[in-house]
Formats: sequence, C-alpha cells, structure tokens
Amino acid sequence: MSAAPRIGILGLGAYAPERVMTNDDWSQYVDTSDEWITERTGIKRRRIASDDQSTVDLSVEAGLRALTDAGVEPGEVDELIVATDTPEATSPDTAAFVQERLGLGEIPSYDLGGSGCAGWVLGLDLARSRAREGRRVLLVGVELLSRLIDWKDRSTCVLFGDAAGAALVGEGDRAARIVSATAGTDGSRSDILGRRVGGTRHPFTLEMAQRGEHVGVQMNGREVFKEAVRRMSAAVHDVLRRAGRALEEVALVVPHQANLRIIDAVGRKLRLPGGRVFVNVQDYGNTGSASVPLALRHALDQGRIAPGDLVVLTSFGAGFHWAAALLEFAPGR
Repeated sequence: MSAAPRIGILGLGAYAPERVMTNDDWSQYVDTSDEWITERTGIKRRRIASDDQSTVDLSVEAGLRALTDAGVEPGEVDELIVATDTPEATSPDTAAFVQERLGLGEIPSYDLGGSGCAGWVLGLDLARSRAREGRRVLLVGVELLSRLIDWKDRSTCVLFGDAAGAALVGEGDRAARIVSATAGTDGSRSDILGRRVGGTRHPFTLEMAQRGEHVGVQMNGREVFKEAVRRMSAAVHDVLRRAGRALEEVALVVPHQANLRIIDAVGRKLRLPGGRVFVNVQDYGNTGSASVPLALRHALDQGRIAPGDLVVLTSFGAGFHWAAALLEFAPGR
C-alpha cells in the first residue's frame, strides 16, 4: 500500500485595505476613546475598505498573493473555497465572482459561510481532504465587516476590521505540512453570537431597515469570552493529541484575533509564555475569517516562525463553532 500523500500549504498571502482607522477616529461616531477601547480589547487601529472595494476585491488581492508565493498560475488551481460571512451578494456566492476575476477556469467554486471567525481554519481541513484527491485548492478567508456592523453600537463596532487571507493547499509541503486538524460545533450556544436578520426566520423588511436592524452583530460578550477561551484551548490539545505531539514541542500558537483579553486568557489556560502566542489584533482588530491567515502571514514575515517549527492555529466563531490545525513548517522555508 502506497503512503498517503503529504498535504500542505504551498503558498500563503494576505491583504488589508490601505485606510487605517484609529481608536480616536471612532470617537467621531460613538461615545468612546482610545483608552476605553484599548483597555477592553487591546485594539489600537484597524483597516477599513475604501468605498469602491468589495469582498471580492479583497479576496482577489489575497488569492493572487498566495498563488505568487506558491509559484503557481491561476490556471493550475483545481478548486476554490471562500470562507466569509460578508458575501459579495446573497446569490450567487462570492466564490463565483472570485473565480472569474482570478481567471481560475470552470473549476468547482463555493462559499463556506455562517461559521463566523472559525471559517478559514474549518476550510483548511476541508481543503486538505480535497487535496488528497490530487487537487490544488485555493482557500480564501475574507470579511468586509465594516459594511455590516452598526456604527452606532460602541460595544461591537470598534472590534472589527476588513481584510483577506488565502492559502493554496495541495500535495507537498512547500510552505508547511498540515499534520492534523480538528473542529466542532455546539448549536445550543448559537444564541450568543451572530447576525439574525435576513434569513427565513427573520426575513429582511423595510421596517427592520428603518430601525437599523439590518446591520449589527448580536453578541453576549461574557458568554462568548468563556466559550472562546474554553473551545480554542481544548482544540489546541485535541489537534496535538491527534498528531501524537506535545504542547512543549509547539513553537507558536496563532489564535483567532478577536481581542487581546481572549488571546491572553487562552495563553494562560495553555500555560504558554506570551512569546509563544502570536498577536496582531492591536493593528487589525477582529477580521473574522481573515484573522488567522492574516496573522500567520505576518508571523512568517516577522521571522516568528523558523524552518521545521510546529505551529498551531486555533479559532472560534458563531455557531458556536471552533477549529484548530497543526502545521509543520518546511525545513527549507
């Protein structure tokens, strides 16, 4: 029996819009301050898409960078997955637009939506399973959250930013091998985080729009905090158990960048020193499905990952979903 192919990340790219919005900038819209936001979230600034940019524009930029990093032409991609909760349109899915813009050809292209900030890491496991069939899968995580939040709700609007991240997944481990992955869902906690308006339960109406209910994120901050810390920490242990590896072997944990309090709490629960947990939430805020690939790309660029390092990705999102993946970076990277 032949050995199973080594599946990994062949290239990684990320993109954030040029416009920077600081905490002081937010004081023009809501009653807040840099001190208030920093103390509660650790966020100092975030990127906001320009008026002429859409979810597809961000996706294409990140996708092209991932393909360039992999040294692969668009015509060599076999499948496209776009993880997002801020789609280009209700129908068709965002992937259809991205496929055409990137010139990928008539390949299977589809969205992975509704799982919130866990989407990209969930998609990484899905892409790995497709790559075992010999496919090269472009996985994009993208959110343009500034368009779908209530700019008058200071408890949530200051948390989010816009960005996209992408990886080309396939046979080989040019950048990193995907050693193991795990994911889970607890639907009984679906009430603590989400955006309800617009589906069949609460169809969009003019009255809803007049009340401003078509924008905004419903979030029970206290419960989200507890679930996020518990689930992301447990997912780290689970993904290591599946691979037969120990936490002491891990060089870096790259968690979803929701806010600094959650990240610090995960580090404490795992008993990891701060130097082994990557943080860039201060510069980008919560970018949803783009958060983990954006942070991973920046960790590489900053020299925080060395050849041969074991790196754990861990995330959570509405659903309540969680996911984690263990990567082993190529010795020659």
